[in-house]
Amino acid sequence: MKPLLFLLLTLGLFYANQALYRRYRYFWLTPAITTSAILIAVVELSSTPFSQYFGDTRWLPWLLGPATVAFALPIYQYRDLVKQHWLALGLGSCAGIAASVGSTQLLDRLLGLHGSMAQSLLARSVSTPFALEATRHLGGSAQLTGIFVIITGLFGILLGQALLGLMPLRMRIARGAPFGAAAHGFGLTTARQIGPQEGAVASLTMIFSGILMVLLAPWLGTVLTSA
Repeated sequence: MKPLLFLLLTLGLFYANQALYRRYRYFWLTPAITTSAILIAVVELSSTPFSQYFGDTRWLPWLLGPATVAFALPIYQYRDLVKQHWLALGLGSCAGIAASVGSTQLLDRLLGLHGSMAQSLLARSVSTPFALEATRHLGGSAQLTGIFVIITGLFGILLGQALLGLMPLRMRIARGAPFGAAAHGFGLTTARQIGPQEGAVASLTMIFSGILMVLLAPWLGTVLTSA
């Protein structure tokens, strides 16, 4: 019964937290934050290994694949905007991947991160289905990558709007693209709260960045291993 209980608890907490957040728009009530904190406490108090919890709720990560595909709907709805700015969006996604890999290498040198830890960090800026596939080729740990993806998304929610507010960005694509390229699904949620066009652009950059990371992962794994 324990696997079923963890699955039901995760779903129940998320939907309850989501309903509460719709009524009280406090940052600390964001479902990704509050639900995660409660689940971490439950797992720790019950002395359940994370690997066991991850296995008991494996259906939820599997659903991330179809959910990511569903993000293509707003891209279709705003296809004219995408056609008009496809080059800028593509280059922005490439820049996001380069910044993610570059910052990981910088952390590796400054903090002495090596092996699985450093390799698991490389795919943190793309959504979970793409990140897990990429980390397979990079030699990282799927569990560590999943944690780093969540942490990156939370920082995207926390700092995204504040940082963009300091930049003179007027176009909607310029305000939406960084959320999708750097903070995946969490950033997409924030971009959609800003506006529908920002959300559509964030969807595009999130999917494009994920595909690009998966395609580059075998090459990156070879280059970084031999470096």
